[in-house]
Amino acid sequence: MDVPKIYLETTMFSFYYETRQEPHYQEYKAQVRQIFDQIQSGKYEPYTSPYATDEIEGEKDPVKREKMKGLIREYGVTILERTEEVERLAALYIQEKAISPEWAADAAHIAITVISGLDFIVSLNFTHIARPWTIEMVRRVNGREEYKGVGIYKPAEVLEL
Repeated sequence: MDVPKIYLETTMFSFYYETRQEPHYQEYKAQVRQIFDQIQSGKYEPYTSPYATDEIEGEKDPVKREKMKGLIREYGVTILERTEEVERLAALYIQEKAISPEWAADAAHIAITVISGLDFIVSLNFTHIARPWTIEMVRRVNGREEYKGVGIYKPAEVLEL
């Protein structure tokens, strides 16, 4: 069986170093770390993109920013390339209201996952990515445009796979 190829959206790097102490934040942090452990054990082949690295560069805390960048190196995360096809598909997600225009990078995270033929995207972005409306609209757009379907999962769902 092939190793699933997964896309790590920016929240996966951010939550690895989560400092908020509320129980649900610490639960997310633990889930993210378990996924990175599974990557290290070879269960998943990890990918991310310039959209994520751009967002990481925007992290205000310089120590956390460097640690987040270090995860990419430490876990051998492949950085995919931006393409016109990715930009076109992301624009369609926005046009179809899967994601609002002000969150174009979130549309691009999904589009690059689809265009690159990855198996699924893992995200803690419950507002724009890992939510039922976005998942359904992405499914519709991908079907209409004849792209392969893609899973959009929360970390807890990936740990169940």
